Amino acid sequence: MKIKTALISVSDKKNLKPLLNVLKKNKVKIISSGGTFKEIKRLKFKCIEVSEFTNSSEILEGRVKTLHPKIHAGILNKRNNKLHLKDLMVNNYENIDLVIVNFYPFEETLNNTNDHSKIIENIDVGGPTMVRSAAKNYRDVTVITSSDQYTELIDELKRYKGSTSLDFRKRLSRIAFTETAYYDAIISDYFNKITNLNFPKKKVFHGNLVETLRYGENPHQESGIYSRKLEMDIKQIHGKQLSYNNYNDIFAALTISKSLPKNTGTVIVKHANPCGVSIKKNHLESYKSAFTCDPISAFGGIVACNFKITRLVALELSKLFLEVIIANNFDSNALKILKKKKNLRLIDASNYKLNDDLKHISVSNEILIQSEDLKKFSSKDFKTVSKRKPTTKEMKDLIFAFNVCRYVKSNAIVLAANETTAGIGSGQPSRLDSCKIAINKMKKFTKTNDNLVAASDAFFPFVDGIERLVQSGVQAVIQPSGSIRDKEIIKFANETDTVLVFSKTRHFRH
Repeated sequence: MKIKTALISVSDKKNLKPLLNVLKKNKVKIISSGGTFKEIKRLKFKCIEVSEFTNSSEILEGRVKTLHPKIHAGILNKRNNKLHLKDLMVNNYENIDLVIVNFYPFEETLNNTNDHSKIIENIDVGGPTMVRSAAKNYRDVTVITSSDQYTELIDELKRYKGSTSLDFRKRLSRIAFTETAYYDAIISDYFNKITNLNFPKKKVFHGNLVETLRYGENPHQESGIYSRKLEMDIKQIHGKQLSYNNYNDIFAALTISKSLPKNTGTVIVKHANPCGVSIKKNHLESYKSAFTCDPISAFGGIVACNFKITRLVALELSKLFLEVIIANNFDSNALKILKKKKNLRLIDASNYKLNDDLKHISVSNEILIQSEDLKKFSSKDFKTVSKRKPTTKEMKDLIFAFNVCRYVKSNAIVLAANETTAGIGSGQPSRLDSCKIAINKMKKFTKTNDNLVAASDAFFPFVDGIERLVQSGVQAVIQPSGSIRDKEIIKFANETDTVLVFSKTRHFRH
């Protein structure tokens, strides 16, 4: 289709000049408005203002300028339809063959202000309407929605001597409808948030493709990663491409490490489960202690340091084969050491923060949605129900273990001492089996007996679980209440002089 008339209305005004040169060479008439009109004139190209073209002034402070039948009839008419042609002739309308539009920066405005009036004024109406019109009529009209597409358009116009191909128009139409859907999804999400509605009758999802991954969990599965923001909050600074499983482990590790005290703590993750966590204030000791919890599982795992990695920690990390190391940045000496490993991925997570966005799990045509489990624990969330009360140190260890426990796949048991995990049992259908696994790991690796505490992500349905823990040397236990046998558990704790603390909330992670 030969392009004779183009309508240009863009918020992103970069890279216009090369495109305008090609349009001028092909004798394309340009219509524009507002800031785009001024920019085109500043670049010394001919342009007709929309108000002159429609013979209708902009009104309502610019809210209404392109919403005019002359604009949309020019875009939407079918060029080979006699009735459409007659309507255009009767009304003295003309074809618009090329629409170049990108929208008011609504998403960027959300990131930069909480001023509701400014946010509302950055909801584009005319832009998406023109784009939808052009995309619908792709057989006759070319639609461009991003400055990134200018080079393709220029190449197309050169190849076809001022025309575009149907395949090109169809592909850009698909992109255009995605752009309008994405734009509306962000607006919908914003209004859901300001009206405190997490579960509207209809839910719209949006995301930007970060990259297409080599494959999914297994080589025969396809995979990609999207972000709901313009850019991810984590940045890869070294190493080969991340895989689906890498990302899954990275997010599991970050969820734990960012729940720890500021600039403190090391988390080692394998297959989305922690296999060692420590919040010792000395960063090197923190890593060594986390590693000691389960050094076999740590091999080939992911380490997340909730602090900036320096030379000493990097030297220790370099001794182990790891897939990924995450940190709140790396100093120059640490980078020199770690970058010697060509395939080791290094992730800067200094800008990553836990937020209360909803969590989604999709299966087939259904999507499960829930709020994240980001509850900050305080003394009010727990009640000591045993005769023996925990010391201050024991209570710190209990809360630490309970916090780690909620990020372990259920059924979960975490043993801890000195604010470091001593054994972790995860993902078992039986809570008793999780107890056995945690105890066996503790006996094999850490051999901790002093000040040992245990956390369970849900109540013990029978005495056998807590009994096994106490027999292994556990002196204090923290668990949610709610079992019909809670009294039996309390009685056992008192008979064995064990501290028993009940949580008022349960923390499964399936």
